[in-house]
Amino acid sequence: MAPTPTTSAATSASAQPPRDTSKDALIIFDTTLRDGEQSPGVTLTADEKVEIATALSALGVDVCEAGFPIASEGDFDAVKRIACEVGPLVTGRPSGKPMVIAGLARAVPADIQRAYDAVRHAPLHRIHTFLATSDIHLQYKLKISREECIQRAVAAVTFARSLGCTDIEFSPEDAGRSDLGFLCSVLGKVIEAGATTLNIPDTVGYNTPEEYGKMIKHLVANTPGGDKVVWSTHCHNDLGLATANTLSGILNGARQVEVTINGIGERAGNTSLEEIVMAIHTHPSYFPVFTNINTRQIYSTSQLVTKKTGMVIQPNKAIVGANAFAHESGIHQDGVLKHKATYEIIQPEIIGLTSGTLVLGKHSGRNAFRSRIEELLGEHNTHTIYLRNNPTSFDALFTKFKKVADSKRSGFTDQDILALVDDHFNLIVSGAETYKLRSVQVVSGSNMLSTATVCIIDTTRTRPAKKLRRQGSLSPPGSPAMSGLAPDEETGLELTDAAIGQGPIHAIFSAINRLIGIRYILASYEVRSITSGSDALGKVLVRISPVDENDEVDEDATRPKIDDSTGELDVAPKTAKRKETFLGQGVDEDILVASAKAYINAVNRMITFRERRKGEKDSTEKVEGLGVSVVGGSGVVPAVPERFVNV
Repeated sequence: MAPTPTTSAATSASAQPPRDTSKDALIIFDTTLRDGEQSPGVTLTADEKVEIATALSALGVDVCEAGFPIASEGDFDAVKRIACEVGPLVTGRPSGKPMVIAGLARAVPADIQRAYDAVRHAPLHRIHTFLATSDIHLQYKLKISREECIQRAVAAVTFARSLGCTDIEFSPEDAGRSDLGFLCSVLGKVIEAGATTLNIPDTVGYNTPEEYGKMIKHLVANTPGGDKVVWSTHCHNDLGLATANTLSGILNGARQVEVTINGIGERAGNTSLEEIVMAIHTHPSYFPVFTNINTRQIYSTSQLVTKKTGMVIQPNKAIVGANAFAHESGIHQDGVLKHKATYEIIQPEIIGLTSGTLVLGKHSGRNAFRSRIEELLGEHNTHTIYLRNNPTSFDALFTKFKKVADSKRSGFTDQDILALVDDHFNLIVSGAETYKLRSVQVVSGSNMLSTATVCIIDTTRTRPAKKLRRQGSLSPPGSPAMSGLAPDEETGLELTDAAIGQGPIHAIFSAINRLIGIRYILASYEVRSITSGSDALGKVLVRISPVDENDEVDEDATRPKIDDSTGELDVAPKTAKRKETFLGQGVDEDILVASAKAYINAVNRMITFRERRKGEKDSTEKVEGLGVSVVGGSGVVPAVPERFVNV
């Protein structure tokens, strides 16, 4: 049976093994919400970022890099919300202190000011500023000399100090390919200016463990004032060495590690938080540090991040992969049955896994359902509290549970409950439900085109059908009108249409296109089974990228197509320009219904995002046109043309 996460109050920090306080505390700096969100296809809403930050606080993370505030108003607001709502939390934290909330900033006054304005609301806050130091970056990207690099770095830290911030981190971008002598000079000067943490990024994942550890040891020993600051690692996984490099850094003097949940991040990803924490946990006598991480929260936090980002965890991923505690070999199975330690160096319970039990079914009542949710999520979980304070929301979730339980003959598992809760709250945090799915009917078979009839509710329109006109339809000229338009005064306007396609999914999405009149690129489509069995719940993840009106794209090219050479569905036509990507998810016992739900959820997210952007004054666009003054140097630094920055 599938394992289920356990995050109840009973599995608190007190359940952790005793820490050896004679060792140094290792600061866990999590950058899932900044560097992790740079993963291709990942777009998180402010509510989702707050939810993940809350989970990181419960996990025991010491520092949360909440974002890059200068990037946009949306990023600034998300960081500010995290600082205000999550920053003060201390409940359940092993350290007994609130989590430090950090904001990233280039070595530019506007960036630093913006970062400070966002994070200053947290009791403990940090400004993280960076500047490239490798010769290749100085010559070709920044086009400045080493002397000017030092001036800019010092001026940036000085400006951050002048704002009243006493916790300042400086990162020499591409340190792994920088001259060691020059690095010592730059870092020594920023220490004099007031930097308290020095982060050494292997920006492109180039170093080997021996090289990286040697570099950390050299910098700690030869940088003026190096004994007064905390040294930090930041490794990328381009060569698959991020975890090994980070552990090498710890052995050579680093006392902070920059990591992400599940190792997500730019390109091949970042160092994985769970791998570092469990390596130290498994080898307490080898590493000279201890962490404040509540390991029993690892699995649930990992699952939360994969659900919100849509980044699938590879089955053989260390610690949190589906196969991490699976044994197929007969010899291994025999050994584990006799004594788990024969082939398991980590007990599943340590990271929050326990065997699932079938305790609920179609005859279960509200109290039993509510109690099981609280056992799985914990009574202090934000979802638990929301359901407790919002009876209407709980009733809607309970109705979904009864519907699924009534048709699920194999029983209702904890994984099913978690999937329903996740799907329920996904709709809440996605923003306004502009469109809702009413029904789907599909006729499909081999050697024939599929036909789908879809009925949706447009919650923004209640006018009589005779006054309505179809706007922006993707239907070809001469196609029949919508088969039905019926006003529903309580929930909106009911719209029904049918379409044909090369398979049921193609037909469903085409029918929705006809009803909504959107233009899009279907970037990805994934189907997952929540549990085993033919009656298991199915979860569908859909990513779409909108196509602007000004883009020269053939309307037909925005629809999913069948590749004539392979016979497979081409979900990302190359003839359209790629924009922001929006993730939608749907859960249902019928994967066709789940697919329709997921697609409509992605559309609703796109609409909410665009509505929010209408009222925003994007900071990036503002500085792009004007340029940004450089502290301690001449000329201007170009503003970030894209949303993301790679450190």
